[in-house]
Parts: sequence; C-alpha cells; structure tokens
Amino acid sequence: MSINLESLSTKELSELISKANLRKKVLAKRKPANQVKAAVAKFLKSTGWTFDELYGRAGAPKAAAPAAEKQPRKTTKGRSLGKVAPKYRNPANAKETWTGRGKQPRWLAAETAKGRKLDEFLIK
Repeated sequence: MSINLESLSTKELSELISKANLRKKVLAKRKPANQVKAAVAKFLKSTGWTFDELYGRAGAPKAAAPAAEKQPRKTTKGRSLGKVAPKYRNPANAKETWTGRGKQPRWLAAETAKGRKLDEFLIK
C-alpha cells in the first residue's frame, strides 16, 4: 500500500499518524511469532494432537467421511460432464449435430417449429 503524502492535507496527515501510532501500539503488545509458535506446539504436544491433524496441511491424512453422509451433487456448475456422442444430425448439413444436451441448436428448433418430430433427426 502506498500513500502519496504530498497530496494529504494537514488534517489527513494527523489522522494517518494517529492511526499509525495506534497500530504500532497493538503490534508492540504482541508476543514475537516464534514464542507463540513454541507455546502452541507445546500445548498441542500435551494434548496429543499435531497441527497438521487439526488444520489439515497438504500430505496429512484426511479423515474419510462415511459414504452415507455424502450428498449427491445437485448441480453441474463448475465441472464438465465429458464428451458425448451426437444423437441428432441435420439432414441438410451433415456437419451440424447435437448431443441432446443443453439448448437445441437453431436448425433443430426451426425444424421442430415447422412440425417435424425430434425422432426424425436421430442418428442411426
């Protein structure tokens, strides 16, 4: 974060200095990080836990959830369903196909609007 001190008024500078002094006091009251880490490690050792077990670091074994508790996904947002073979083909243009997923392509919507059945476009 950079602050352009040249653009600040006297009042703004005074507020900034007072906020900085408050932050400095808060930081001065804190114990050094290595002391806190040592105290946490000592406490965890006395309880039989490790930091990795409690907070899940990479490589730490994770507790497997029972299969009965897992809920099936209700949405496919954020994951791909994979490739699917096309089910429908445009007779006028063999390159135009549709898998049956998602919104109907324009050519198929136009043909079904004319009264044709979807089954007529199935790839055999």
